[in-house]
Amino acid sequence: MTHTRETAAEGVENILKLLEGRWKLIILFHLFGGNTLRFSDLERAIPSVSQKMLIQQLRQLERDGIVRRIVHHQVPPKVEYCLTDWGQALCPALDALLSWAALREEMATSTIPPEP
Repeated sequence: MTHTRETAAEGVENILKLLEGRWKLIILFHLFGGNTLRFSDLERAIPSVSQKMLIQQLRQLERDGIVRRIVHHQVPPKVEYCLTDWGQALCPALDALLSWAALREEMATSTIPPEP
């Protein structure tokens, strides 16, 4: 698919909106690599997030097709989360962003003049 500048900008903006949220990227990084985690595992892995906010962010990621919620009908109830194939495909893009951010750091430190 060929994009114009406008459609490319709009497409990237729409995808970034899917990832907006204080905890979404942290959740994704815990699920990358094929990890399937129970809700309680995610709570322990991200201790700063409230239960309400974690539920909200997971529901949004599920609604947007990035995370899959697996309900095991048992007592006590068991709910697990994993990435969809589309969610897992996001990993290389985020790795590229990390490399880009590291390049900024390298460029910033190389432009600082040495102290006399």
